[in-house]
Amino acid sequence: MSAIPDKPKLEGLEDKWGAVWDEAGTYAFDRDGAGEVYSIDTPPPTASGSLHVGHVFSYTHTDTVARFHRMRGKRVFYPMGWDDNGLPTERRVQNYYGVRCDPTLPYVDGFVPPHNGGEGKSIKAADQQPISRRNFIELCEQLTVEDEKQFEDLWRTLGLSVDWTQSYRTIGQDSLRASQLAFIRNIERGEAYQAQAPTLWDVTFRTAVAQAELEDREQPSAYHKLAFHRTDGGEDIHIDTTRPELLAACVALVAHPDDERFQPLFGTTVRTPIFDVEVPILAHHLAQKDKGTGIAMICTFGDVTDVVWWRELQLPNRAILGFDGRIISEAPEAITSEAGREAYAQIAGKTVFSAKQTVVDLLTASGELIGEIRKISHPVKFFEKGDKPLEIVSTRQWYVKNGAHDEALQERLLAHGRELDWHPDFMRVRYENWVEGLSGDWLISRQRFFGVPLPVWYPLDADGNPVFDQPIIPSTDQLPVDPSSDVPTGYTEEQRGQAGGFQGEVDVMDTWATSSLTPQLAGGWERDPELFAQVYPYSLRPQGQDIIRTWLFSTLLRSELECGQLPWKNAGISGWILDPDRKKMSKSKGNVVTPAGMLEQHGSDAVRYWAASAKLGTDASFDPQNPTQIKIGRRLAIKLLNAAKFTLSFDASSAGSVTEALDRSMLAGLGRVIEDATRAFEAYDHARALEYTESFFWTFCDDYLELVKERAHNGTGQDQASAVTALRTALSVFARLLAPFLPYATEEVWSWFAEGSVHRAAWPEAAEVTSLAGDDADEGLLALVGAALIRVRGAKTDAKASQRTQVTLAVVHTPAADRDRLALAAADLSAVGRITELRIEAAEVDSVTVAEIQLEQVEG
Repeated sequence: MSAIPDKPKLEGLEDKWGAVWDEAGTYAFDRDGAGEVYSIDTPPPTASGSLHVGHVFSYTHTDTVARFHRMRGKRVFYPMGWDDNGLPTERRVQNYYGVRCDPTLPYVDGFVPPHNGGEGKSIKAADQQPISRRNFIELCEQLTVEDEKQFEDLWRTLGLSVDWTQSYRTIGQDSLRASQLAFIRNIERGEAYQAQAPTLWDVTFRTAVAQAELEDREQPSAYHKLAFHRTDGGEDIHIDTTRPELLAACVALVAHPDDERFQPLFGTTVRTPIFDVEVPILAHHLAQKDKGTGIAMICTFGDVTDVVWWRELQLPNRAILGFDGRIISEAPEAITSEAGREAYAQIAGKTVFSAKQTVVDLLTASGELIGEIRKISHPVKFFEKGDKPLEIVSTRQWYVKNGAHDEALQERLLAHGRELDWHPDFMRVRYENWVEGLSGDWLISRQRFFGVPLPVWYPLDADGNPVFDQPIIPSTDQLPVDPSSDVPTGYTEEQRGQAGGFQGEVDVMDTWATSSLTPQLAGGWERDPELFAQVYPYSLRPQGQDIIRTWLFSTLLRSELECGQLPWKNAGISGWILDPDRKKMSKSKGNVVTPAGMLEQHGSDAVRYWAASAKLGTDASFDPQNPTQIKIGRRLAIKLLNAAKFTLSFDASSAGSVTEALDRSMLAGLGRVIEDATRAFEAYDHARALEYTESFFWTFCDDYLELVKERAHNGTGQDQASAVTALRTALSVFARLLAPFLPYATEEVWSWFAEGSVHRAAWPEAAEVTSLAGDDADEGLLALVGAALIRVRGAKTDAKASQRTQVTLAVVHTPAADRDRLALAAADLSAVGRITELRIEAAEVDSVTVAEIQLEQVEG
């Protein structure tokens, strides 16, 4: 135990107790111990830049749960990972160092980047220095390690009770091996496959994008009415399009089968304007009769509906967009007329923006642009981290089956969603909507650099062409591998790229393909089977609501494919942090608040209190200029220190039994709080547990402490012993009830009167206090006496007298049923109210009132 300071304060407690916890291994997972394991699949934050207040919000929620279950005697497995591969890291490295990756360049030993520090956003992409893939990856490794250290320091300051010996990086060697092993098993079971198919493509990042990474953004656009010419000599067919630049890629016109205007035209053909290509008029149910002119052109590919039409109507592919977002140089074979090929030559090599203007000019000149261009606004697909609309290009990619085309798998995934306990429960619907709305399998290959390499090579035939349907798979003991530099068994490096030799896969896995394995990465899957058996399936997956469709779904999918079971028993879904304008905080919007300054100014316990005050699934607004909840939390933590100092100032040598009615009442009420807070925590309602505890703690301080302080100070015998015993019992309980929320203040208080850490102490049981209170304790007495004290003090205030003024007579009226109850605490009420004569009378009143008060006259 440590000495009680003369002036307790919050400042410095983070450094003091953080070091103690670390040295003592307070939060270490006891893998050799007995008892139930409570395991947490902690979200690995993206190690690219800085954490923001939203992270503090959601991770505090998880930490309160971890602390509760640890105090309940469970062996808590609470690891921390770092999601350090993928596009966010690459973009940060580009900005931070002023470089970009060019895989064709050779490695430079001892490379020094041209820029170091800050965000480097003023450096244009064209001015970034191109460097080799290996040099680029080295810079990614260097910067993520630095970022992860800063993240860990902040988490430690916040007081996360993480076992820091159980940490991992999604790009670390163990993670590389596990990710590649899981993928190889997907291949072996027929769950992973390659396909040449239309792919959503980000032209800035030059990579494929999965369905889960899309977001719609409202964009300005315009309708252009084009004239298509019927081959039977009939009247022109007019269509509205927002993408005239894709006219050269047109493969058909389409209308709804029930649209009587176009039914006679189904099966006939038209010729396209400018390019003069004959295309059919077809029917499909996705065509919208009330959109534009009711008939649309199908291009390969303008949007995802084009892809559906192309696939289901078995149309040719005349794609004209390259990976760089420009029109490819070679015209589709279907354009055979000299005028059509000359027109195509005018758009070849141009961006879609420039090509659009050129096509519009050509249409205007030919008279095939009908009427005025009509401006509109409509939603456009973007990569969630991108700043240009997505295009659709044809590429060969790797996919993992996700139930989009497999009803049996989809039903198993939905069944798992029903089996999982969601907190709050309404979040389940978001998962179900996602699973039921999937339109394609999971695209997991990415054309990037800093990620987990896809572990395959391809044999080259006698002409040097890759045989994609016969991939070369490494053995388990070879993992991890990098096919761009490692050589498959049976080949030599000299055969790389040679006819009859091999070529390595250069793509990497989508970052979610690694993050979807966090239970396996943290738990030692296929690396530490004893640990994995203890922690899997996990007790809890905590996460944000916005990544249900990505992280939660993909993790559940990988678990189903690998072992046919849920990876966790519970899912705790946090809400969003909103700025003062009720907009979600995000880095992309530039409205985030970093937490370091908050923690330094207000203290970690105060910030944790603010975060823990919000329920799971509930959004919370935060105004850094007026952090009201944080200030309330700081006040609570300081009050705990002061109340503890006051409680411990009394001689406890005679402490033993509790006999006084007021003391027994307080303990009975505290017993109910223990039960309510425990139930709330067990239901994953940490905010309600805090609410119950905080409310009664203020009653304890404002009413009970005031009422018993005279007896505790100046009483004698059993009367005093009862007060001191009740006070110390309550302090012990409050320290433990508040420990999940205010870990620093409660640890400081605990050290003043108990051995060990409060965070390893047993969670309070109601019997601890109810056994002292007795079965016949009057739980409502404290509130009744507190109300009487308020009335006495109010009477003094009304008389413009000091609260220290002696009362010669006070007549208190109560309902008849409360008279004898209040009389049980008359001595405490008289002492604190400085009342010489107190009369308690039954009367026709609804609540306690002061009928008469006589104040001692002060001479002079």
